[in-house]
Amino acid sequence: MSFKNLQLNREMLRAVERVGYIEPTPIQVRTIPHILDGRDIVGCAQTGSGKTAAFALPIVQMLTPVKGKRPIRVLVLSPTRELAAQIDEEFGKFSRQTSLRHTAIFGGVGQQPQVNALQRGVDIVVATPGRLQDLMNQGYIRLDQLEYFILDEADRMLDMGFINDVKRIIKRLPKARQTMLFSATMPQTIQDLSRSILIDPVKVEANPESATVESIEQSIYFVEGGDKRALLKHILRDPASQRVLVFTRTKHRANNLAKQLSRARIPAEAIHGNKSQTARTRALARFKAGHTPVLVATDIAARGLDIDSVTHVINFDLPNIPESYVHRIGRTARAGAAGIAYSFCDVDERKYLREIEALIQEPIQVVSEHPFASSTPVPRPQNGASKPRQNGASKPGSQNRRHRSRRPRRSRQTRPA
Repeated sequence: MSFKNLQLNREMLRAVERVGYIEPTPIQVRTIPHILDGRDIVGCAQTGSGKTAAFALPIVQMLTPVKGKRPIRVLVLSPTRELAAQIDEEFGKFSRQTSLRHTAIFGGVGQQPQVNALQRGVDIVVATPGRLQDLMNQGYIRLDQLEYFILDEADRMLDMGFINDVKRIIKRLPKARQTMLFSATMPQTIQDLSRSILIDPVKVEANPESATVESIEQSIYFVEGGDKRALLKHILRDPASQRVLVFTRTKHRANNLAKQLSRARIPAEAIHGNKSQTARTRALARFKAGHTPVLVATDIAARGLDIDSVTHVINFDLPNIPESYVHRIGRTARAGAAGIAYSFCDVDERKYLREIEALIQEPIQVVSEHPFASSTPVPRPQNGASKPRQNGASKPGSQNRRHRSRRPRRSRQTRPA
C-alpha cells in the first residue's frame, strides 16, 4: 500500500516524502480515507502506530486558508504536555508549505507566549485540558467555528482524571463538527463517551490491546522489594541494555532511583510531573540522543513520548492499572520493531501481575535463575499464571485535502449535546 492510494493530494504526498515516510502504517491506511470522507472516527491504536499522521495529514489537506482574523478550526486534546508538543510538531511538518498556523497550549510554562500566538490567529490548537479551560475562561479562546475535534489518548485522559474536564470542553464545541477519538484501550467509560460524542463513527482497530505484546519479548523477575535496585543495576550493566526506559509507580521513587543509578556510574535521569518543562525537555533530548542511556519515568510523564530505538523497557514497579502495562512496554516496539520488556515483581505486586496477564491473555515467562531471585515461593502456574522460562530462552544480554467545497459535509444536526 502506498500513500498515493489514500486520496491524499499532491501537496500532502510531497509533505509525506519530505518527512521521510515510505509507506503508510495500518492505522493510516484504515483512517485517512474515512476522515477525508467526513466520517467520525473511533480508533484503537497505540502510541507509535502513526496515528498522529493518520489524522493530521487529512486535516491539513481539508483546511483551506482564510483571510482576515483566523478562527480556531481544529482542536486536538492531549493528556500531557510532551504529547501536545509532539502533535503540534507533526502538524508543523505537514503544513510547512501552507499558510496554516498552529500552536500548542499546555501548562507548566508561562501562558503569555501562548496567548500571543492565539491573538495573532491560529487554525490548529493542540492543548491539554487544564490550560485550555484556563484560557477559555479568560476569554482568549473561542471554539464556535471549530470544524475538527480530535480526542487523543482518551484512556489516559481517564487514568489521569481529566475525563470530566474533557466533557466540559466538549459541551462548548459546536455540534456541526467532525470528531475523532483515539485510545490505546477501550474501557467502558471511554466506550460510553464515544457513543455520546460521535455520529455513526467508523471503527478502526489497528492495534488491539493484546497485539502490542506479540512483538515484545516479555519476562518477569520475582524479586524481594529490597533487591530491586541491585537487580536493575545487574541488568543495566549488560552491554545489550543500550537505551532503557525504566518505570516506577511514584515521582519520589523515580527521583531516588535515577540518583542511585548515577551514583553507581550508570547515567540516568528522571522525568515526571513535578519536573519543570525545561528539565523534562532536556532529559528527553539527552535520552533520545543517547547521551543518557537510562530514563526513569512515571506513567503520566512517559505517556505519549515518541522515542525510537528503545532497546528495553523495565517495569521497576508493576503498574496497578493493567492497561498501563500495555502502554509501557509499547515504548520498545515502535513501528513494528521487536523489543524487550522486563518486569520486577515482589510479593505485594503479584495481584497486579494476575490482572496484567488477564488483560494481555497470555502468561509472562518467568526468569527463575538470577542473582536476586525471591526467597518467597513463586506461585505455581494455574489458569494462565506466569510460567518459568524454558531452557534456551533469552536472558539479559541475549539479543537474539480534498478541497472542502468539493466534498460536502454531512449534516451534524443530530449530534448529542
